Parts: sequence; C-alpha cells; structure tokens
Amino acid sequence: MTRLHDPSVHTFASDNYAGAHPEVLQAIVDAAGGHVGSYGADPYTQRLSEVVVETFGEGAAIDPVLTGTGANVAALQALTPRWAAVICATTAHVYTDEGGAPERLGGIKLLTVPTPDGKLTPELIDRQAYGWGDQQRPQPLAVTITQSTELGTVYSPDEIRAVTDHAHSLGMRVHLDGARLANAAASLGVPLRAITRDAGVDSVSFGGTKNGLVLGESVVTFSEEARAGLVYLRKMDAQLASKMRFVSAQFLAMLDGDLWLRSATRANAMAARLAEGLAALPGVTVTQTVDANAVFVVLPREAVEPLRAAHHFYDWNRATGEVRLMCSFDTTEAHVDRFVEDARALIG
Repeated sequence: MTRLHDPSVHTFASDNYAGAHPEVLQAIVDAAGGHVGSYGADPYTQRLSEVVVETFGEGAAIDPVLTGTGANVAALQALTPRWAAVICATTAHVYTDEGGAPERLGGIKLLTVPTPDGKLTPELIDRQAYGWGDQQRPQPLAVTITQSTELGTVYSPDEIRAVTDHAHSLGMRVHLDGARLANAAASLGVPLRAITRDAGVDSVSFGGTKNGLVLGESVVTFSEEARAGLVYLRKMDAQLASKMRFVSAQFLAMLDGDLWLRSATRANAMAARLAEGLAALPGVTVTQTVDANAVFVVLPREAVEPLRAAHHFYDWNRATGEVRLMCSFDTTEAHVDRFVEDARALIG
C-alpha cells in the first residue's frame, strides 16, 4: 500500500486525529495469527476481563464495543427502562456530538442542565430531577457525567461521590462517559477506580481511541444490575465485534501495564505547556481551567485563521472567538513550542 498522508504533520484539532501507539500496534500483530473463537470467545478478551478486575476492583466487568457513541448508548440502555430520561450537562458529548443517537437509537430522553464548567452538581441535577409518577413527563432515572468534561475540566473523586450519592438517594443510577477517563485520572494522580467504582459510579464508557488505540471502546460495569442486557444490547446496537480479540488486545496493551497513564500524562503535560505559553501573549485569554489535555482559548481574531492553516484546530464558540486546542499522546514539546512561536509572531 502507498502511504497517503504525511506522518510528520501534527495538528491540535482532536486527539482522535492522532495515530496509534506503537505498543498498541504490536499488540494487534501479536494477536493476529491463527484461529481463535469469535465474538469474545478468545483468550485476549478473557484476559482483559481479569485485568479489568485488577484495575477497577472486584465485580468489575468489561464489554468491548466499536465506538464511543455505541458505548454510551448501550450503557445507558442497560441502566434504564424504556420510559426513562437521563440528566446531563448541556455540553455533554451525548447531547451535542452524537447525532441524537441516545434519543434516536437508544430511545432515551435527555434532560439537560447548563453548567459553567461542564460539571454537574447535586444542586444542578435537582433542576431536572423531578416529576416521578407524572405520566406526562419522562422519568428521570439516571444521570450521566463526563470525565474529563467537554470543557477539559475534571471532577475530583469527592465531586463524583457527591453526584452519585445524591442520584442514588433519588433512585437514579449514574453513568460516566469516560472517553478521556485516563486523562482525568492522570491529572488527579489517582487510579482509574478512584473516579469510577470507588466513587459510586454504576457504569463507565471507557475510551481507547483518544488514548492511542486504533479503534475500540468499552463499557465497564460494577454490578450485575448495571450490566444486565449488555450481552444483547451490543448486538442490537451494532457494537458486537466478530474479531473481538483485536479490540481486547489493544485494551490489554493499554491496561496490563502503565501505557494508559504514560500516554495520558504526556497529553496533559503538553496541554499545560501550551496554555502557559499562550497565556503569556498579549490579547490571549485561556477561558477554562486546563485540567486534562484540552485548552480553550480566545485568540486575537487576526491570528486565528493563519494559525488554523498551519496547525488546524476547531472553533468552540464563534461568537466569542473561543477555540479548542487538543493535545495527544504523541504531542511533543516541539509541536507546542512551534504553535506558541507562530502565535507570538502573528500577535506581535
């Protein structure tokens, strides 16, 4: 095959733009030979089940899937009956960036709450947590939070525990969209279980592609009740991989060791370096706390398009001029410093 891209190109558009980590690619190669069972009846998926217990604690189970949208839809379906509604932030990925899949495919009504930093609190949840028994209102039976959030902020373990305790006291379950869970744990300096199982979360959409996998996400659950139906829902939602060993092998490369932490730590550190460099320039405002691997910033208008042409990134709020810059496991100091220097030359 002829290579069709320039591998030296690096952008700040999304951590989805990054390629695959070499250790992940090697795991795929190691899993490739011979015949093994399909649809999860293979030694890699079985080993992954053991590693997930080692990582998240007793009672944890993992169901590999193909996409993050599929993980969120299946996880929320497994937690809720047909008449349920799910409370989320207005900036939540499940609401803004999944083509309506939770509602159109999952049949789940989303009840949104505005937040200043992407994070829900018990008080914010209460704005939508009402109407139980009212046959004309979708029943709020679950809450979904995002870690790290779409605004790049991170919940502390105590903040998650406050959400889960409050939701559970109201009879609601809690799902966590963890597409960037590794970045949040690395930022906090805690194990993955500290911001999931130990904080009272019922299920997690645990991401892989944003942290160096080729493809593949997963649903991690912490009880039989939270996992009920997932074995059927994966197939119904077109998320059951026939050659599941290749998804599982990638997660093994990430979890059976410290690759998840090394990759996330690098991405976070580069975001912090980028924010620091840009904040020192005149006319630049960093708009959100840089907790993980995202930098939200308002740049002088005359600098935006030249910088976008050289480094590629997306607008977040065109009305205010706010843009989003994402760092990845393969972002280097040279990439960051080049962006800052180009910005300095343009802003002058």
